[in-house]
Amino acid sequence: MKEFDVTVIGGGMVGLSLIASLADSPLRIALLEPTPPHIPASETTFRVSALNFASQQWLNDLGVWQTLANGRTGVYHKMSVWEKDSFGKIEFDTVALNTPQLGHIVENHLIQHALWEKVMTMPNVTLFTERATGFEVSEHNAILPLADGEILLSKLVVGADGANSWLRSRANIPLISRDYGHHALVCNVETEEPHAYTAHQVFAPDSILAFLPMQNPHHCSIVWSLPPEKAKALCDTDETTFNRQLCTAFDNRLGLCNVQTQRAIFPLTARYARDFAQPRCVLIGDAAHTIHPLAGLGVNLGFQDAKDLGRNILQNFNAQLDIGNYRHLRQFERQRKLEAVKMLTAMQGLRDLFHGEQPVKKLIRDIGLSATNRLAPLKTALMRQAMGL
Repeated sequence: MKEFDVTVIGGGMVGLSLIASLADSPLRIALLEPTPPHIPASETTFRVSALNFASQQWLNDLGVWQTLANGRTGVYHKMSVWEKDSFGKIEFDTVALNTPQLGHIVENHLIQHALWEKVMTMPNVTLFTERATGFEVSEHNAILPLADGEILLSKLVVGADGANSWLRSRANIPLISRDYGHHALVCNVETEEPHAYTAHQVFAPDSILAFLPMQNPHHCSIVWSLPPEKAKALCDTDETTFNRQLCTAFDNRLGLCNVQTQRAIFPLTARYARDFAQPRCVLIGDAAHTIHPLAGLGVNLGFQDAKDLGRNILQNFNAQLDIGNYRHLRQFERQRKLEAVKMLTAMQGLRDLFHGEQPVKKLIRDIGLSATNRLAPLKTALMRQAMGL
């Protein structure tokens, strides 16, 4: 039997960032991760995250950003959003915000690798690669038996174990979910014209297509939100047909496109856990909420969960309070649930607004986009919100 202050289930980006934020504390931390990072850092993958300015600063504070900045990090200084076959468009750039960039596009496994290396150097962290087989709560501890017979006692257990969270299920936390009716098709492509450090997004009646600039000026990661049957057809079709349809959907903005990696599709579902915290149990990241990827903000929301929880744990610990007592977790839960609801509502509203070809609705949204593009204060406020400022 081993005792810890905090046990984190899940060694993904969000869980590792929480642990890294506790590096200088005397807290005893256990990490449960059966499959440590296995993709070599030298390998290029198509799963990427759009890190906003707040997330970049967070990773910098954790001491891992410089590692990422020296690697395959794509920066974007501009963002262009438009509706297909219409006059509606809006564009953002760094000039109005007086910032060096709007954000960065980074492969997920590179972020995970950088955080993993940081966490594995922390003397107060113990790694367990066995899976937990149960979860019980007593007055003073959470009890986690492992598959090898070891038993962990923790003041607080954190579920950072993804959208299909084991901890959420074992803690009997109900989940509210809504199928977006779309799948995301993702891959990397090479473009004839350079991306000019610009992130692009085009809305069509039945799809949303994003081109995210990578380090190579002719490489982009795409996220194409489509009806499931259309996503599967495009995933399975030959490269020539796929490239042609992609160029057409993108209005040929960057010339001819050639797919560079395998294509994969993922179902898109909005999820919201009824509780983000219970006695001796907290959910963060995708275990607590998932949103539509159209704004690329999912991981940023998760990083903010980790940042706020780390602050909450340290404040309570330093005040000699029980870090797993629900009374001391309620402020964190209220704050993060509010932010998640705001983001879920905004993403659903955007998707509903741009869905369909009803002429009046199309005219209203095109006028709205163009008007917002001309209203500098409103446009700046929207971008500052997206950047986490």
